[in-house]
Amino acid sequence: MSMFWTIWISVITLGSIVGCFILLRWNLTNYTGHPEGESMGHEFDGIVEINNPLPRWWTILFYATIVWSFFYLALYPGLGSFEGFWGWRSSNQDVRTLEESAQARIDAKERGLIVEYDRELDFAAEKFDPIFEAYAQVPVEELVKNEEAVKVGQRLFMQNCSQCHGSDARGNMGFPNLTDDDWLYGGSGAKIKETLTNGRIAAMPAWIDAMGEQGIKETVAYVLSLSGREMEENHDALAEAGKARFMACAACHGMDGKGNQALGA
Repeated sequence: MSMFWTIWISVITLGSIVGCFILLRWNLTNYTGHPEGESMGHEFDGIVEINNPLPRWWTILFYATIVWSFFYLALYPGLGSFEGFWGWRSSNQDVRTLEESAQARIDAKERGLIVEYDRELDFAAEKFDPIFEAYAQVPVEELVKNEEAVKVGQRLFMQNCSQCHGSDARGNMGFPNLTDDDWLYGGSGAKIKETLTNGRIAAMPAWIDAMGEQGIKETVAYVLSLSGREMEENHDALAEAGKARFMACAACHGMDGKGNQALGA
């Protein structure tokens, strides 16, 4: 962490604690002009407002938390790059990749620095890894007949996929609908597994420089005509001009515009 961020975090942290102390002292000072325990001169429905100080137990507890915060920040990390006098560190504090995280956990165990999160990961791995390994040996077409496997898959989908594809798998804006039979890269079990394993990267380039504004408009008209739709005006002429321009698109999308699953187009 750079010196700038260390100073920035330290100033905000210590300033907040000092601010709490000042606020407490300000509230303990009587600025009302009325002696403590006396009426403030306000009464409603038989209820009289009394100038009572903050409860002593509450004040002592507040002071104690302020003092404790300074001890904590001195012993543990909390002020930027300052690691504290005890030198405590998370077992995966400096990792940047999953591989580094796995290695950091191994190193931490060897040094006796295992933390609760690591224990939970170990518990989950011990419990679920055999289940997933068994599922991995079964063809997808057979696995869909296993109700327990489908339930596990549903939970994994909700945790990892629904943010883009929606909880109903119909796709959020800009993301594919997984409930129809229209697949960019193929909808077989093997192809879906390949997509999940390796991911997909779209390769559609920008065509504005090559076609220009008018060329884009003509191509749009032709693409719309492939599905029986039309632009608002002068559609036929634009679509006819766009047909020739679509030849540049047909290399990926096919002459009929129905796409090429090998390319995800």
